[in-house]
Amino acid sequence: MQTRIGIMGYGNLGRGIECAVKQNDDLELVAVFTRRPPETVKVLTEGVKVYRADDAIAHADEIDVLILCGGSATDLPRQTPEFAQYFNVVDSYDTHAKIPAHFSNVDAAARESGHVALISCGWDPGMFSLNRLYAGAILPNGKDYTFWGKGVSQGHSDAIRRIDGVLDAKQYTIPIDAALDAVRSGNNPELTTREKHLRECFVVAKEGADTARIEEEIKTMPNYFADYDTIVHFISKEELVRDHSGIPHGGFVIRSGKTGWNNEHSHLVEYSLKLDSNPEFTASVIASYARAVARLAKEGATGCKTVFDIAPAYLSPMSGEELRAKLL
Repeated sequence: MQTRIGIMGYGNLGRGIECAVKQNDDLELVAVFTRRPPETVKVLTEGVKVYRADDAIAHADEIDVLILCGGSATDLPRQTPEFAQYFNVVDSYDTHAKIPAHFSNVDAAARESGHVALISCGWDPGMFSLNRLYAGAILPNGKDYTFWGKGVSQGHSDAIRRIDGVLDAKQYTIPIDAALDAVRSGNNPELTTREKHLRECFVVAKEGADTARIEEEIKTMPNYFADYDTIVHFISKEELVRDHSGIPHGGFVIRSGKTGWNNEHSHLVEYSLKLDSNPEFTASVIASYARAVARLAKEGATGCKTVFDIAPAYLSPMSGEELRAKLL
């Protein structure tokens, strides 16, 4: 059975969703919604129409799952609860500190309307979250470590671009090698946020903008940069295009733990990602969870969910019989 997908927002993530849908035979892209003039947006999928974002609700009956591809800073806190009133939705909200409040807002809207909403879906939060849960459940006497990068953070780059006077920006998250080596040694070091990562920003300022103010706003931004050593470079648009056009990323989730009657045996669980395209991999995770959301909705589920609430079998297009025969 085909799951009909709508995409809200056709930036890097939206285009990644379109590519992911193409790779899944049971998913079908039926509509793209944009805040830009629809006639200026050219999608890759033949026959798919582009509509104004404000017209999305009029197409609710045509869509099984609406995937929200806006930013976490200002778009998703408003859009996800709004559209959960009319659609089953999936978002990639990634402001970790505010996820509980976002969940509460979306859950209220989805339960009232009878829809399923999945938030914070991607690789972190998302796949990394699952690996933290699995490893912690298996090794209760242990410690979690998460390292991101080196790579471009879409959410942090978006947050910089929203600062007054910024024309464009890319932000790289960089693990500090000494911290990574200490964790892999199994010594369970106590590391501060600042000791684990460095943030490096490449910013194109608008002509005449106060770069000192912009740098200060970046470095003091709560939930994004305030707790990190942050380097800010101001460069030209040409340099950004030439040197920073890709969107790679990746990282590591590591659980160091002990087992045995006297904790005599040490174990290290490590999950790593090396991504050539952050948005395309994120989109591929989202596409599999959109399938799960559609299945849950058909079963009569309602309310907000996270990746913790979705059984793995719901992600796969294979039947239970196929999964047991091929993967178990």
